[in-house]
Amino acid sequence: MKTICFIGARGGSKGVPRKNIRLLNKKPLIAYTIESALESGVFDHVVVSTEDPEIIKISKKFGAEVPFIRPKKLSTDSAGFADVMYHGINELKKLGYEFDILVNRDCTVPFVRIKDMTNSINLLKNKKCNAVYGVYQQHLNPYFNVMEKDSKGFLKLCKKLKYRPKSRQEAPLVYQLNGLFVYDVNQFLKYKTPLLPKSLPYEIPIECGHMIDTELEFKIAEVMLKNKLIPL
Repeated sequence: MKTICFIGARGGSKGVPRKNIRLLNKKPLIAYTIESALESGVFDHVVVSTEDPEIIKISKKFGAEVPFIRPKKLSTDSAGFADVMYHGINELKKLGYEFDILVNRDCTVPFVRIKDMTNSINLLKNKKCNAVYGVYQQHLNPYFNVMEKDSKGFLKLCKKLKYRPKSRQEAPLVYQLNGLFVYDVNQFLKYKTPLLPKSLPYEIPIECGHMIDTELEFKIAEVMLKNKLIPL
């Protein structure tokens, strides 16, 4: 089965301006995802989808392919990554790329390990499922300590059980999605949604799922790198 690593990286970003190519420990953020994907040896192609000329230049410099330009309508804040993937898959097929599995890597999650990619791909191949998502166990739990407003503006738990757990450890286990999504391409094209039925979790360390959406998270990533806090 042929496998493609698909990296979506638009030029605009409100939380951290130009974050996809901002230097993290003297290297563009997107480079970490490209290099780990190439180093893994499990991909037939590592492809970047972007509309931004500078991201194209940097992506090619670090070894990724940029075989098409993403339309500007798919590069806005309101564009979902399901639409970006659907466009990318169709463009690649038009260009003659052959692949059965698509691994969507979010370049704002730079510390996903090679074994996380390899093991999640193997899980998809070995189990009868449509997708595998990289996850870590989340301590913020909608059954215990995550709340929302009701129709009158008062707080309530997002998920209510018959008996409220006495501690987070007693609450049902919940998972945080991060930047690793492995899809059976035919199933994704069938449902056209990022969250498919019959999907399995692949647990990774919380450090490897660190996502950079704010300046604080960028600074945390810098500290993690400098102090070698990323599990091998």
